[in-house]
Amino acid sequence: MSTFQSEPTGWPTPLAATGYAFGHLFLAVPALVLWVLELVFSPLVIVTVGLFALQLIVPGVQALADALRRMAGSILEEPVVTTYRDTSGKGMVGRLLTWARDSSRWRDFAGMFLAATVGLVVAVLAVSLLAGALFYAIYPFLWWVTPRGVFDQPFGFFRLDTFGESFAMLVPAAVLLVLWSRLAAPLVRLRARLDRAVLGGSRTEELEQRVQVLTETRAESIDHSAAELRRIERDLHDGPQARLVALGMNLGLVEELLERDPEAAQRLIAEARGTTGSALVELRSMVRGIHPPVLADRGLAGALEALALDMAIPVRLVSTLPGRPPAPVESAAYFAVAECLANIGKHAAADHAWIDLTHEDGVLTAVVGDDGVGGADPSAGTGLLGVMRRLSAFDGRMTVSSPDRGPTLVTLEVPCDLSSPRTTPSSGTA
Repeated sequence: MSTFQSEPTGWPTPLAATGYAFGHLFLAVPALVLWVLELVFSPLVIVTVGLFALQLIVPGVQALADALRRMAGSILEEPVVTTYRDTSGKGMVGRLLTWARDSSRWRDFAGMFLAATVGLVVAVLAVSLLAGALFYAIYPFLWWVTPRGVFDQPFGFFRLDTFGESFAMLVPAAVLLVLWSRLAAPLVRLRARLDRAVLGGSRTEELEQRVQVLTETRAESIDHSAAELRRIERDLHDGPQARLVALGMNLGLVEELLERDPEAAQRLIAEARGTTGSALVELRSMVRGIHPPVLADRGLAGALEALALDMAIPVRLVSTLPGRPPAPVESAAYFAVAECLANIGKHAAADHAWIDLTHEDGVLTAVVGDDGVGGADPSAGTGLLGVMRRLSAFDGRMTVSSPDRGPTLVTLEVPCDLSSPRTTPSSGTA
């Protein structure tokens, strides 16, 4: 009884495997260069040259590591992924410190060394088998078209020096071709497994980074909540509380003057009425700062439309939300967009602005743009940093694209589900 053993399912064909090997050969040189540069400049962070150089080298290493991960995932037919620590809004020193604590960055560094050494040897072997088979297959032709003696070969007990004898090279060609057909795919998969082992993040590391992110975002949320409470307390003390104290004093005076000076009492009552109105206005303003009633009544799109109406420049709002996000997410998104619009009014010198609201693949996305002067830097002030802190509590993120002379695009993304589906999108210009 005979059995037939087939190739494992999902293995690349020998030709496809050789194509991957060529790609590995092509990437080996930049991998070696980046590894050497990172090794040389890392100790130089104590001086300016190392600090600036690593701002370019580390992202280059990440880009090359991402390419190797994509190739390994394609070969193994399963994604090879890793998670990097977020460096949004951090300066050069902050980014460098985050990179130094990020195990994914160290794996990328090791991956560059692997690509330039063991990975290179495996790729060369896979390519050499095919190259050798092709060379010996055309050996008779090469012997025929070149001057005599160029391709004569001594083989110990005999010497290949005639055209007929050159056909003997078809034997090693066939042997190499068989080896190539059998070994190319396993060699390339071996290289892919090595890349996955070094460049791919383990489940434990992913959970550790997740815990670290949650710890940081929780701390930021606590700080933000404490700051909000202090702001509310300060506003109450300086605004409604002071007016209510003045109201009580006026009413005490009215009580004293009511019998002996009715006219003065009436004036104080009128003043007290005005004080009451002012206190109500300030309380409403504080409530809007905590959770605007329009947000609860009209949803995120309606609240942002009302916010855009208060802008000094035209603001176009396009919303394709099929429903409403959860109330905490809706509030965070509202205040994040409000901060972006405030920055546009203060710094952008723009003629037009726009807001695009979408929800795809479980992510609420708000893009706030303007045609102003550009040059927005999240690390330069507290406004955009506050936006990031708001969103981080919901696993959200913010990206900023703001070249000189604009346009500026601030993209806010928050994972969430929607409820209360709606059938028609809203679009308008304020």
